[in-house]
Amino acid sequence: MAKRPRLMKKTMSELKADQPKVSCWQCCHFNTSWDKNFPYLCRALNFKSRMLPCIEVRQSDGRECMAFKPKP
Repeated sequence: MAKRPRLMKKTMSELKADQPKVSCWQCCHFNTSWDKNFPYLCRALNFKSRMLPCIEVRQSDGRECMAFKPKP
């Protein structure tokens, strides 16, 4: 009889490492749009999206957003 693999619980530091380092909510280029279908707006990259722009960039490019600039 084969043993079942143990489910590994992630520590808080591992959970934080999985989260993006760049967040649109802390970026000065981030804005919300009037368009209910595309509620998020990135003024630096000039596009609207359904998901946060930092997530869109990571999915399409595989890297963190290079246009990120923290709010003052």
